Amino acid sequence: MTHAALPGARDPHALLAQARRTWGGHGDLWVFGYASLIWRPEFEFVEERAATVYGFHRALEMRSRVNRGTPERPGLVFALVPGGSCRGKAYRIEQRIADAELEKLWRREMPTGIYDAKWLPCRTPLGRVPALAFTLSRHSPAHTGCVPDEQMVEILRHASGRYGSTLAYLLDTATCLRSHGIVDRDIERIVELARRHALAP
Repeated sequence: MTHAALPGARDPHALLAQARRTWGGHGDLWVFGYASLIWRPEFEFVEERAATVYGFHRALEMRSRVNRGTPERPGLVFALVPGGSCRGKAYRIEQRIADAELEKLWRREMPTGIYDAKWLPCRTPLGRVPALAFTLSRHSPAHTGCVPDEQMVEILRHASGRYGSTLAYLLDTATCLRSHGIVDRDIERIVELARRHALAP
C-alpha cells in the first residue's frame, strides 16, 4: 500500500507549506515531543525544556500499518489527541537551520499528512513558548479511540512493522518518560497489562 492510498492521507507538501507560513521563519523554531520525539528526536536542537501542553493528551490510539504494524495486522503508536494535558519536552532549533530541520522532521512525521500540525503554547520552567506539535483528530481514520484491554493484548503480542513492534515502542516510551521524571498513568497501566500477560518483564 502506498502512502497516497492510506486512509486519511493528505498532501504533505501543502501541509508543510502551510506550517512554514504559520511559523513565518522569524526566530528559532520550537517543537513539542511527547513520545518517540523524546527518545529519538533525529533533529538538531540547541535547547530542551520540560514542557506541558493543555487541551491535548498522549494516548496509544493511532493505528500504525507501516512503522509498528502491517495492513493485515495493524499496530498502535502514541498520538496527541484532544482533551486533558500532556507533559513532554520542548526543543528549540536555531533559526539558521530550522527550515532544513523542519523539512527533515516533516518527512519523518508527515509522509501521509495524517497528523494535524498545530502550534501549541507550551508551559516551561522559563515561560511559555509556541511549539509545533503533531496532533491527531478524533475524526481521523487513523484514530482508534479507546482500545479494549483484550484487543490491546493481542496487538502487543503480535503487531510489528518497519521499526519494530508496538510492544517495544510502548516500553521504550515508558522507560524514556520515567527517565525524564514524567509519570503517565495510562502508559503505566498498559505496561502492567503487558506484564500480567507475560509480554513484558
